[in-house]
Amino acid sequence: MAVVLFGQSVRSLARHRGRTTLSAVGIAIAIAAVVWVVAIGIAGAERAAALLQDLGDNLVWVEAGSRNVAGVRTGSKSTSTLTLGDAEAILREVPYVQSVSPQVDGNVQIVSAQSNWSTRSRGIAPAYVAIKRFSIAAGALFNDEDVQLGRNVLVMGQTVRQRLFGADNPVGQIVRMNGQPFEVVGLLAPKGQSATGTDQDDVVMVPYSTANRKLRPAGQTWLDDIVCSAARPDLIEATTAQITALVRERHRIAPGQDDDFNIRHPEEVVKAQMAASETFSTLLLVIASVALLVGGIGIMNVMLASVSERRREIGVRLAIGAKPRSIVLQFLVEAVLVSLFGGGLGLAASLAGSSILEHAVGWSLRIPIESFVVAFAFSALVGVLFGYLPARLASRLDPVEALSSD
Repeated sequence: MAVVLFGQSVRSLARHRGRTTLSAVGIAIAIAAVVWVVAIGIAGAERAAALLQDLGDNLVWVEAGSRNVAGVRTGSKSTSTLTLGDAEAILREVPYVQSVSPQVDGNVQIVSAQSNWSTRSRGIAPAYVAIKRFSIAAGALFNDEDVQLGRNVLVMGQTVRQRLFGADNPVGQIVRMNGQPFEVVGLLAPKGQSATGTDQDDVVMVPYSTANRKLRPAGQTWLDDIVCSAARPDLIEATTAQITALVRERHRIAPGQDDDFNIRHPEEVVKAQMAASETFSTLLLVIASVALLVGGIGIMNVMLASVSERRREIGVRLAIGAKPRSIVLQFLVEAVLVSLFGGGLGLAASLAGSSILEHAVGWSLRIPIESFVVAFAFSALVGVLFGYLPARLASRLDPVEALSSD
């Protein structure tokens, strides 16, 4: 019975190939849109999670310069009150902090025997690499003794390596910064772009003592930042409060006065991006669902036209004893077949177009296997929902009126 019903449905649809194909294309477009939206949403979530992971180990970032002093925004790093003593006090007196690194930033021209390149310099303590989740690809990081003695040693990012040495290993090479020789002791593993789009591999890192003495103007010994790592993610807020209280006390800031420093939480930016991405994905999914609704309406129109054209056929079947439910089933099967055909076309289009989307958004798109099952399930559901009304109308035709129609 099922085989006969399927064969009849296929033959009926084949008589109007053009109309059937156009209806299926509407469903195909909607299904492809849904699959692409899901894939983009997954890729966006994975990228945001990777950015969040790269930010740092429970990062609490103390930055010189208040965001708002006496009603005027001073910007970051605009004061000279953040000191090495503050960093040492934070590590010593804030119980939730597990590691601390001073940070001294600057711009340098770095020269090798083959080339030169303008890049960012970052004076740090060895703890910085773990806090910010950098890793060493070759050589080794400088140690605490190098910091204490202010040695001319550095580790460089992959972008700097490529500009100065190409594919060669720079470890052991001598470069010059500010006219002074520095030994390359390590090469950082690729880190990629930050959440704000900055190239994190375009950097050289030196001991902060060396940066203060040899890469800055004489007399500048204050810090640009103090980078801290809280013991656990749930302690970040409490750690922030403790650091704020300690630094205010050390800087003798009276109650009611604005801070001369700012504590930033970069993970909040990424989490906001994740929330915005989820909202945008939801909006796109709603739009794609509207396309699915339009495709379903197209199927309904085709089936209504089919009922109108086949009134005599329906009348004959009812007159010789066909039950109304058989008529309903016949037209429902036809509607579902059209919808499933469209779903198959949509999945094929989504696979074919994924490489184009990857190039457009710059992400690696992964279409989950579950989307194929869901796409076919939704296709069948659309066929049932939008095919039921025409099927019911066909089953309720009066045989006499149907047989007498032209």
